[in-house]
Amino acid sequence: MIDTGIVILGSGMAGFGAANYLAEQGLSARIYDQRSRPGGLTSSFGSGDGFIFDEGVHISFTKSERVKDLFARSAENVEVGRVYCNNYWKGHWIKHPAQVNLHGLPKDLIIDCIKDFAAVNSVAEPVTANYAEWLLAAYGATFANTFPMVYTRKYHTTDASNMSTDWLGPRLYRPSLDEVLRGALEHEPLDVFYVDEFRYPSEGGFEGFIKGFYGKARVHNNHEVIQIDPISQTVQFANGATAAFSTLISSIPLPKLVPLIKGVPDEVLDASRRLACSQVVVVNIGVNRPVETKAQWSYFYDEDIPFARVSYRNKLAPKSCPPDCGAFQAEVYFSDKYRPLTGTPDDWIEPVIDALISCGLIQNRGEIIHQSAIWIPFGNVIFDLERRAAVDVVQGYLDDIGIRYCGRFGQWGYIWTDAAFLSGEQAARRTLEAQGTAAPKLRLAG
Repeated sequence: MIDTGIVILGSGMAGFGAANYLAEQGLSARIYDQRSRPGGLTSSFGSGDGFIFDEGVHISFTKSERVKDLFARSAENVEVGRVYCNNYWKGHWIKHPAQVNLHGLPKDLIIDCIKDFAAVNSVAEPVTANYAEWLLAAYGATFANTFPMVYTRKYHTTDASNMSTDWLGPRLYRPSLDEVLRGALEHEPLDVFYVDEFRYPSEGGFEGFIKGFYGKARVHNNHEVIQIDPISQTVQFANGATAAFSTLISSIPLPKLVPLIKGVPDEVLDASRRLACSQVVVVNIGVNRPVETKAQWSYFYDEDIPFARVSYRNKLAPKSCPPDCGAFQAEVYFSDKYRPLTGTPDDWIEPVIDALISCGLIQNRGEIIHQSAIWIPFGNVIFDLERRAAVDVVQGYLDDIGIRYCGRFGQWGYIWTDAAFLSGEQAARRTLEAQGTAAPKLRLAG
């Protein structure tokens, strides 16, 4: 293949989305990553005792038939299932989304939720200044304060009043009054969740969806970037190596990328420091029995339960666990800006076990046969009220100096793995168009 001098920083979904797109045009790229192996946040690992865990909780919901085909060819065998997830609140389990599944909750709470919802339901397009105002306008005070306001603090680590609404999209369903009433009177009458099908590799964890792309570029691991010079078009690494580039495509998180750029203006550096993201302690618990639940994952609203979400490994792919065993991955969220980590990641194993026992997912400690914790310094972008202006400054500067950016933390957006892959394709396509080297078979990503 032809080497165009394109350098890609980061070997996750976005980086390999770019590399695969270039390879389809007969072009070769070089990927550099500070880790010892490719995969980025898509990485999976064996525990040595038969369990396979992901670095975070990943499931593919893509509706793109082309991406489904690409991922399936990478993973070879894929589990495909109908999504079912639920919610836990004070001993009650209800289907997700909660706003149309109030049936089974305390009657006084249901009555107050419906009264409040009816009072706000007449305003189709409420004018709101932040996420908290949107929640109150969409659902009424009782439901908003009992469920999403609490979950926001657990998952985003800040109050809803400090968040914008430009990330919502289809993620929070706003029902009609008829749907709320039906969901209060009947058990799980509606399917209104924004995803209905999940896909997951049958073996090897979620990394199976990216492993098939590892040969699409020349991958250089153990290369931590220490400086990017946009004038001389070179990247310097901590191991002493230097790479020249014609175009740079980066999926490095923006707050890490900007300080690496030689000559970056102070106002751009300051903007990058205002960007906030959550950090995650993922606690992995393996048990000596299958996890018996219909759900693939669950949301938790109680403030005395440390985790915001739990996924069930054997419900995604049975071979993620040893025979006749099951496993949980529980997510506990922190952030440098709003809720710094207390203690070490391992310190959160016991509190997670206590909470799993208290809500009935684990019967006793005797059935636990694996426990470990993973620290993820970049979990999810926090859409606080400072984000939009800061992103505009940073990305405007990167556009000016010709650095392409992609991926969840390169774009600093709320995107899933398939969208991250496609964002890498888009960065590569724009690069070829700018270089005037786009091949006739070049096509839009999507």
